[in-house]
Amino acid sequence: MIDLTELAAREPDPAPGTLNSLGFAKPPSETRVVAAMSGGVDSSVVAALLAAQGYDVIGITLQLYDHGAAIEKKGACCAGQDIHDARNVADQIGIPHYVLDYESRFKEQVMEDFADTYLSGATPIPCIRCNQTVKFSDLLRTAKDLGADCLATGHYIRRTDGDLNPELHRAADASRDQSYFLFATTAEQLEYVRFPLGDLPKTQVRELADHFALPVAAKPDSQDICFVPEGSYAKVVEKLRPGSGRGGEIVHLDGRVLGEHQGVIHYTIGQRRGLGVATGEPLFVVKIDAPARRVIVGPREALLTAGLTMEELNWLGDGTLEDACARGEPALVRVRSTREPAPGRLGLHNGHPAVWFNNPEEGVARGQASVLYDAEGSTRILGGGFIASTIAADERLR
Repeated sequence: MIDLTELAAREPDPAPGTLNSLGFAKPPSETRVVAAMSGGVDSSVVAALLAAQGYDVIGITLQLYDHGAAIEKKGACCAGQDIHDARNVADQIGIPHYVLDYESRFKEQVMEDFADTYLSGATPIPCIRCNQTVKFSDLLRTAKDLGADCLATGHYIRRTDGDLNPELHRAADASRDQSYFLFATTAEQLEYVRFPLGDLPKTQVRELADHFALPVAAKPDSQDICFVPEGSYAKVVEKLRPGSGRGGEIVHLDGRVLGEHQGVIHYTIGQRRGLGVATGEPLFVVKIDAPARRVIVGPREALLTAGLTMEELNWLGDGTLEDACARGEPALVRVRSTREPAPGRLGLHNGHPAVWFNNPEEGVARGQASVLYDAEGSTRILGGGFIASTIAADERLR
């Protein structure tokens, strides 16, 4: 059990040459940290904890969209009330706080990509795009412009100093681990980013929020995608791409036309509910042919996938990705944020980096992430990429 009083206490200036809690060989008072503050409990605790330990903390909140006009949703991050909450926390703990208008960047780099990916028949993950672009690219540059030694966030993931370079590891609290959404953090970014909550369970983070008497201590966690109201992805896509809800056919794998749909944006691989067709057998979405506006359905076994190819790869393992693929390096592979990693190996498929599963996986969707973990039982993240194509166990889907 971690002693909260000890953890939250001001860290004494270390002896010359020793490292402070963030890994710098200088006193906390001489270490400038930009704390990314979304207005939620986790990021607020990070700012309060570092301020209490004596670091020179600057709080920054990103306004990512017009909460009142563009998306009417309560309980999301980075807009409206959340900016107000972040400012209140900064005032209470006595640190400077700035709000940066990243609305146009967020729309271009995250929301537009979200819409286009859905229209292509793939299933996007905007939280990964946001971390890739706005947070760990644009915000990181801003932190460096402010002369900060590092950027600290409230993510549940761990950064450790490896033998050669910093390593990325799953959070100590497996139920809060966010490694699936952070696999694209590059080696260069890992040199600069810190994750103070990686070793803490959520219960103790809540206790720290009470310990610091933060005004957000009882605030619920944000749910779903921040700019998607009530989980209605299709409504957002239609708003960004008017006319995108064009209908088409629902087709069985055997070629039978079973019915019509109101747009491929309403479907994702593995979906069973809401198909609007019945044949007396359980049917699942097994493929989306966006150019032809066809949703292809079939039995559950048609979802089985032997492997996948990846794009936009980020490699954090030892050596090079090319060497790892050439030698067929074993890895644990996670293809959905809610699914446990499955054993597999790296390799090539038609000259492209690929993952081959030891046992076929079900419902692997193009556009989702394929996140790679050490196969030897450690918590290390080896990197990953976005799923570019699937290699079906059933040759009919090749």
